[in-house]
Amino acid sequence: MEHDIRIRIAESKDVAAIAEMNMAMAWEIEQTRLSEDTLTRGVQAVLDNPEHGFYVVAESNGQVAGCLMITFEWSDWRCGQFWWIQSLYIRPPLRRQGVFRKLHEFVKTEALRRPNVCGIRLYVEHSNHVAQRVYEQIGMRPLLYRMYEQRLPR
Repeated sequence: MEHDIRIRIAESKDVAAIAEMNMAMAWEIEQTRLSEDTLTRGVQAVLDNPEHGFYVVAESNGQVAGCLMITFEWSDWRCGQFWWIQSLYIRPPLRRQGVFRKLHEFVKTEALRRPNVCGIRLYVEHSNHVAQRVYEQIGMRPLLYRMYEQRLPR
């Protein structure tokens, strides 16, 4: 089925949809239930503070069908900024319909307009082979690093 997909930078009107998709992703990937209030405030904080990053949304028939967040990492090795794709979610009925490809092309085009952006990165679960193939098909390559995390008490 062909879908008319429009890609744009997220706006305040998208907060609820982005929060809903992030909640769905957390459950789908980790079986984790996130606090809707905390998540909504977190999404709004990105929209209110561009230094945190920005969201990109895919619309289909006037509804948010997918989203991703871009955050920033400074690389002293490259004297440039990496854009990290995070919080990537496509609603299940629109998966494998080219929505991520369109989101990625939008992000790549925006990154190429900025001379200080030196690359685009993302992380993916080791067992998510479908996503890994998609990322490789668009020209991304796996890195040599593993990620580690230390959560701090709040």
